[in-house]
Amino acid sequence: MSTVLAVIPARGGSKGVPGKNLAPVGDAPLVARAVRECRGARLLTGVVVSTDDPGIATAAHAAGAEVIERPSQISNDTATSESAVLHAMGVYEERHGSGIDVVLLVQCTSPFLTREEIDGVAAAILDGADSALTVAPFHGYVWREDGEHTGGYGVNHDKSFRPRRQDRPQDLLETGAVYGMRAEGFRTAQHRFFGRTELVRADAARVLEIDDPHDLARARALAPLLDGGRASLAAEPFPDAFVDYLPTRDDIDAVVLDFDGTQTDDRVLVDSDGREVVAVHRGDGLGIAALRRAGLPLLILSTEENPVVAARARKLRIPVMHGVDRKDLALKQWCEEQGIAPERVLYAGNDVNDLPCFDLVGWPVAVASAHDVVRGAARAVTSAAGGAGAIREIASWILGKELTA
Repeated sequence: MSTVLAVIPARGGSKGVPGKNLAPVGDAPLVARAVRECRGARLLTGVVVSTDDPGIATAAHAAGAEVIERPSQISNDTATSESAVLHAMGVYEERHGSGIDVVLLVQCTSPFLTREEIDGVAAAILDGADSALTVAPFHGYVWREDGEHTGGYGVNHDKSFRPRRQDRPQDLLETGAVYGMRAEGFRTAQHRFFGRTELVRADAARVLEIDDPHDLARARALAPLLDGGRASLAAEPFPDAFVDYLPTRDDIDAVVLDFDGTQTDDRVLVDSDGREVVAVHRGDGLGIAALRRAGLPLLILSTEENPVVAARARKLRIPVMHGVDRKDLALKQWCEEQGIAPERVLYAGNDVNDLPCFDLVGWPVAVASAHDVVRGAARAVTSAAGGAGAIREIASWILGKELTA
């Protein structure tokens, strides 16, 4: 019997969507969704997740995958998926004392991939193809700018002639979800496409690759429609404890908080003299006090230059930087001055001007009332809205039982 191994590469670092592979979509993080579909496939011998991140390793193991630690030299932004798969193959064979006949590269950034597609790619290799991938019918007209400032030109069509769809050849779009390779040929070619490449049709309605916060927001909106009853087909129920991995004290070295819309409900009352008044939540003050007692460096970072912000910071006894145009640059400088690695910082925000800070830190957190795009970019989202106890909720994640009422 042939050994068919699925490898799911899942780095901890992601610039487009921080913490992307642990981002929840539907009922589970992305990495767990991919593991679940692999475990439901009939033709696979084993499923491994290659990662450099302890949180991803925990979630992958909980979902039923074998975890292979990914070396740092193939975990950076320039590392290829092929390098991760080749490394995982070697570790798997050494662990299990047996060779691999077919290897699949399964991307957890395709949240709606299916076990049927996984089996289809595996079957194509077992039936004689050297490599295979999932594709979906594509009927669009593709344009490209020529770089000479003379306008665009048609890539898959002549712009002077627009044939009917039924008169055009069928184009197929690479979905990015599943790739299959004959193991021996893959080791020789060092690339996922070689020899005879078989195309495995997928449902175009399920094609979505998560590369930026907008993609993640769309995936979350589509999950209730596309998941349907598929979750019940899982090899085992996914543990509730890992549906939304939340940061603890072990993950965090500092907490940075936006103000308007994060510590307030984003409303401002203005009296007849032009003085502004905002409402804050007493529970947030308790949470901040507990974080301060725990020795965590804290900072309020706000674009608005407002006496209200400074007054609130004085009451909470934490530093504040307000009237800041480039919050990300200010945050980076603060981290350098404090000697804190940005990937160990939790930043809580609610609006699009917080996104540059989200890209900088390891734990971007959105309050429940945040803009859709901001929630999509977050690694975790509070259940409480801004100004309604969201900061106390974050403190409870970090401190657990240490947080006193």
